[in-house]
Formats: sequence, C-alpha cells, structure tokens
Amino acid sequence: MIRHVLLVGAGGFFGSIARYFLSKLNLQYDFLSIPLGTLSVNVLGSYLIGLLAGISEKSDLLSTEWRLFLMVGICGGFTTFSSFTSENLMLMRNGQFLSVFIYTGMSLLFGFLSVYLGYTTTNIL
Repeated sequence: MIRHVLLVGAGGFFGSIARYFLSKLNLQYDFLSIPLGTLSVNVLGSYLIGLLAGISEKSDLLSTEWRLFLMVGICGGFTTFSSFTSENLMLMRNGQFLSVFIYTGMSLLFGFLSVYLGYTTTNIL
C-alpha cells in the first residue's frame, strides 16, 4: 500500500511540475481571455490518459504500478480541473460570459476528442 501511495505521489510531483511550465502559456498568449495554458494541459492530459488506458487494456506493457504512476500520478497531477473551474469563476466575475461559454465548450470538446484520440491511437500501435 505505501509503495502505491509513493508511486502516485512521485507521479503527481512530475505531473504538477509539467503543468506549471505549460500553464505559463496563460501569461504569453491571449485569446478572448481564455486560459490557453490550462486548456492545453487538460487536452494533452486527456490524450495521454486515453493513450495509457488503451495500452493498458490491449497489452500487458503497463503493470499496476506503472498505471498508478502514469495515470493517477502524472496525469492526475498534470491535469487541472480545479484551475479550470477557478478560471471560469474569474471570467464570470469579470462579466466575460462568452469566454466562459467558449472555454468550457472547448475544454469539453477537445478533452473528449483527445481522450478518444489517445485511446484509438493504441489501435495502430
């Protein structure tokens, strides 16, 4: 049990650091005040978790420990639903309702498409 907790924690450490660097896009690019860094992190994280789920389902390449480290730890630490909801609250408080609608729609659409793409990528591997 402690081994699994440490694997998830170590993965979360690396995923969170990667999220920090990629989320810096929020400071560099502006498109309707949509937090592009968080959107990018969530879309990429969705692709990665879909890819890992497909690999796990179709082969024995990933042991339970690797799945915990990669999917729960890295992907869990990397993706940012709490940041997403917080940023939407700030957009709403600023009266940017169109941005909230577009950001939420893009996050859901691209997140789902990415997890599907990641999963179906395993069909060609």
